[in-house]
Amino acid sequence: MDLNKKRWIILGACCIINLCLGSIYAWSVFSASMSQYLSTHLNTTITSADLAIVYTVANSVGPITMISGGWINDKFGPKIVLLVGTSMYSLGLILSGFTLSIPMLLITYGIIGGLGLGMAYGCTISTAVKFFPDKRGLIGGLTTAVYGLSSVVVSPIVTILVQKQNAPFAFKTIGIIFLVVMVLCALNVQSCPKDYVPKGYKTESNVVNSTNDKNYKQMLTSPIFYVMIILLTCGAFSGMMIISQAAGLAQEMVQMNAMAASTAVSVLALFNASGRIVAGSLSDKIGRIYTLVIALVLSILGVGILYTIHNGDVAKFYVAVSIVGISFGAFMGVFPGFTADQFGAKNNSVNYGIMFIGFAAAGFFGPTVMKSVGTYTSAFLIAFVLNCCGLLLCVLYHQLTKKTKYNV
Repeated sequence: MDLNKKRWIILGACCIINLCLGSIYAWSVFSASMSQYLSTHLNTTITSADLAIVYTVANSVGPITMISGGWINDKFGPKIVLLVGTSMYSLGLILSGFTLSIPMLLITYGIIGGLGLGMAYGCTISTAVKFFPDKRGLIGGLTTAVYGLSSVVVSPIVTILVQKQNAPFAFKTIGIIFLVVMVLCALNVQSCPKDYVPKGYKTESNVVNSTNDKNYKQMLTSPIFYVMIILLTCGAFSGMMIISQAAGLAQEMVQMNAMAASTAVSVLALFNASGRIVAGSLSDKIGRIYTLVIALVLSILGVGILYTIHNGDVAKFYVAVSIVGISFGAFMGVFPGFTADQFGAKNNSVNYGIMFIGFAAAGFFGPTVMKSVGTYTSAFLIAFVLNCCGLLLCVLYHQLTKKTKYNV
């Protein structure tokens, strides 16, 4: 099959895999039901906040396999990386259905699932972006959008499975289904040929020429890298903080019931996914950094609204999490193409894996801050400050690059 046509099949397979992997964004629904199950089984009180460490670990260990898997991808192709990564993530879900303690859940979901997630997620994005140098922003947005969209599908399914059986049953069922689907998709993914150019594509001024491809060592010597990775942490912080406990926030802040809270998680995911596609496409037109500035301003608005919410402010809660979802999605949609633009597509599997450490940092500190500072309002203030820091970093990035040939 002509590669110009087959790349769309490969894109579709990558998107389906990411749809399964994105179930991590439904963690708040899993944790709400799992905390009740463990409380009953252990005869003690365990809350969703107590299980937030599992989500934190799952996000934090991802860059380890994103980087190592990226190296394997660049050397031997994406198929083996995806087969291993997707199997690990599915196994983590299945084994979570057999756990009876938080430490065991940390191992099964946090470590096994998190390592598998990082390996597969980094591979799908870098592979898809390589096949579409003509649409980097859009493809980066699309592949990450289906990842963010997953909780829209998974959250209500998990809720139904829990209501019919229990949380362990939901883990096992979802894990088995994902294993079959993702392995079948992985078998349809192949490497992008070196220097592949789509038919009719002409290099645009905002894309770095292939002669400027940088390996990870060269990237780490660039001051721009450190501005970008800290910017990613600041920009993703609000989203990671709220996504990790969205269902709990809905129930505690505005007194939603479990099903309504699940709906709120789905709404957040919808706007998260929409932000990735819209921002990715927009960044192809107005530039990556200007798109991120818009995202940061929106995030400031979203956490500001959350700060003012009181019991019963359901409408305001929906508006706030929708805005935060769009902003968070924008960062996740723009950064794959942003990294490839800045440091080249050749080594983007490894380079983006390293850049993703910024996201992992947000995944660690966001939920940790939410649990540790004592009140939600204090957490929202911290998020507000970090978004403002992100705006300053955008200015610094612009200053560092304005004398280069890149059109950001």
